[in-house]
Amino acid sequence: MEVINQNIALREDRNLLVIAHLTQYLDFITGFGGLIVPLVLWLTMKDSVIGMDEHGKAIINFQLSLILYVIIGIPAILLFGIGILLLVLAGMLSLIMPIVNAVKASNGEDPSYFGTIKFIS
Repeated sequence: MEVINQNIALREDRNLLVIAHLTQYLDFITGFGGLIVPLVLWLTMKDSVIGMDEHGKAIINFQLSLILYVIIGIPAILLFGIGILLLVLAGMLSLIMPIVNAVKASNGEDPSYFGTIKFIS
């Protein structure tokens, strides 16, 4: 019978956490990379980097929330322009919150995205 040692040494890599937050801006370049790249980083590094699980979940929840806001906001434009406000809010959040949380990650603080629905807990 063979015993496999499953103790994985965790390392602290704040730069990788910052990069994970800043990769959300790929949405503005490619249109879809802001969800896929952080998802891949989170899935591959969550067991080896301290804090990656928490930061990755926050990023994915934020991106899924933004997608939901856009999906709701587009048809809501017909309802007295409420959708325009929702789309503007989603756009402002997508510009501001990754920078705020990248700075928090570089300081070793926990992420906090405003207006995020917890899809992954």
